[in-house]
Amino acid sequence: MEHCAACGTAEQQAKLKAVIEESRSTPGCLMHILQEAQGIYGYLPIEVQKTIAKGLGISLSEVYGVATFYSQFSLKPKGKHKINVCLGTACYVKGGDKILEAVEQELGIKCGECTADGLFSIDSCRCVGACGLAPVIMVGEEVYGKLTPEKVREVIRKYKDEEAKA
Repeated sequence: MEHCAACGTAEQQAKLKAVIEESRSTPGCLMHILQEAQGIYGYLPIEVQKTIAKGLGISLSEVYGVATFYSQFSLKPKGKHKINVCLGTACYVKGGDKILEAVEQELGIKCGECTADGLFSIDSCRCVGACGLAPVIMVGEEVYGKLTPEKVREVIRKYKDEEAKA
C-alpha cells in the first residue's frame, strides 16, 4: 500500500492489515474490522475502506454501505476534542440550536466538520441522557449542562487554553 495522508502511517497500515488477516476467516467480520480500523485511524477514509474491501475480497460498495449505515462510523476525521451538541427534545426546547450555533461560531466550522488544526470537531446527537441539565454538550466524555452561548464559549476557551499550554 503506497503512502498517502488518508492512508495513515506505516504503523497504522500494518495494524489494519493485521486486523484484516486475523479476522478475515470469521463470518460477519466486517463490523469488527471497521470498528478496529476506526480505532486505529479515528475515522474511515475511502483509502482505508478500499484496503478492507481488498483484504476481505468484497466490494468497496459493501464496505461503504456498512460504514455509512451505522452512525458509530465516521467517514470524516474527528478532532482531538470531539464536541457533541445534544439536540434531543429537552435540549432543543431549551435552546440547543443556539448552543450549536455558538459552538460553530467559536470554532469557525459547521456541524460534522473538524478544525484545520485537528483539535476540535462538532457533531450533534439526539440525547445524552442528561435532560435535567438541558441544554447540554459533551466534550469527549465530559458533560456540560445548563448552557448559554457565553458558557459554551468559556468551555471551548478552556480547552483552547489547555492546548496552548501543551
